[in-house]
Amino acid sequence: MSQNQQYAAAYRELSLTCRVPTLQIDAFLLSESSAITEYLEERFPAPEFERLYPRDREKRARAREIQAWLRSDFLWIRQERPTEVLFAGERFAPLTASAQQAVDKLVMAVDRLLPDGQQNLFGEWSIADTDLAVMLNRLVLHGDPLPARLRDYAEFQWQRASVQLWLAESGKNR
Repeated sequence: MSQNQQYAAAYRELSLTCRVPTLQIDAFLLSESSAITEYLEERFPAPEFERLYPRDREKRARAREIQAWLRSDFLWIRQERPTEVLFAGERFAPLTASAQQAVDKLVMAVDRLLPDGQQNLFGEWSIADTDLAVMLNRLVLHGDPLPARLRDYAEFQWQRASVQLWLAESGKNR
């Protein structure tokens, strides 16, 4: 994305909004992460498929809140630790004061959100765990300091088979 590949002609044909990610299932194309996860939750419902969101209504609402917050906030982290950290192992300059302030805000909130002794936000995995791990791993994989508990959480989430498949598939497109 740092090279604006989402604006290339081939991708513009796929993505109405030129945003990443874009889901393609047969002839159906859908952009925007929230729309994609909600569509997948409906198209591949539990119990036949693994659920993406918690069963409990309040936990499900909290998961969606966390996802929206991660996508709408933390611009400084996203700018200074782009996804190239995750997918290509790239290195960037030390965090600016503004980015560090965003990291401090993230750490404070995750300390409140993640129950002690648990490896998932809601007692069972949800897609919000993966989204949070993406944000944390922008820092962890770059070597930026984070509390051990948050590093452990991000590393645990990164080992999930579906995440490993996603990372492998993303690497094929580089």
